[in-house]
Amino acid sequence: MNDHALVDALAQYRAGLDAEIALLEQLALVAARQRGVTVRRDFEQLGIEGDERDRLTRALVAVEEGLQPVRARLSAARDRVATLGGYAEVVALRQQASGLVARILATDEESMQSLADAELARRAAVASLEQGETTLAAYRRVLTPSISQASLVDRRG
Repeated sequence: MNDHALVDALAQYRAGLDAEIALLEQLALVAARQRGVTVRRDFEQLGIEGDERDRLTRALVAVEEGLQPVRARLSAARDRVATLGGYAEVVALRQQASGLVARILATDEESMQSLADAELARRAAVASLEQGETTLAAYRRVLTPSISQASLVDRRG
């Protein structure tokens, strides 16, 4: 592959990275919104945000699939590509994309922890309700005499 073809491939790759970064920035916003709705326990909104996230993720995967052949051509001539103008900018864009992915994953981890905490709280609430129900049922048995005991009192009285 000649240098002109490599410059063109590098430009295509840069354009693809720009598109991926734009999608990743949108995904970061969605992840932050998802984090907020998990804290508020707004599961309906979480579903809506999940749908938006799925749409953005599909678009990101499509861009990435389109970049695979370009990336393969650039990798095959890695030594020559590193000497071309614009290579450092592409490397910086890759690092920016990597940073965005790390930020999204950290936000997702916080969301999952919030959901796990909510699940623990839900389980504790259910256990408390079950214990309260058992206690009240026992108390009701003490307060309400059985029918057989009531008939004994009626015969004697």
